[in-house]
Amino acid sequence: MPHHYHAVVWIDHHEARIFKFSATDADKLVVHPQNPHLHLHHKANSIGDGRAAPDPAYFDQVANAIDEAGEILIAGPANAKLELKQYIERHRPQLAKKIVGIESVDHPTDGVLTAHARRYFTAADRMRSQLG
Repeated sequence: MPHHYHAVVWIDHHEARIFKFSATDADKLVVHPQNPHLHLHHKANSIGDGRAAPDPAYFDQVANAIDEAGEILIAGPANAKLELKQYIERHRPQLAKKIVGIESVDHPTDGVLTAHARRYFTAADRMRSQLG
């Protein structure tokens, strides 16, 4: 993949869609966990909430895929986006500094996701102080 400064990760517990992009093009990578979680249902008189534990190997694969990005937006429909951020903060503090936002986004198409990320970074760039 050619180097692009911006990256967006859309993640849930079944897949991570990663786009590294510029204003005119985007490169896509899809990462799947080795053991995708099935929906678990809570049973009466059992311990825990019925949710699957976060998968560190999966989050590590995603972190490796975005390591070269300069700025990262993480998006997703549920907890996986927050779990990824927490994993990166604990295990990759230098990469954590590149995360500029976390967004709740349901299940967008690839085009909708990259368009959203481009708008997000354009607005974020306007909000940062300008050197010069």
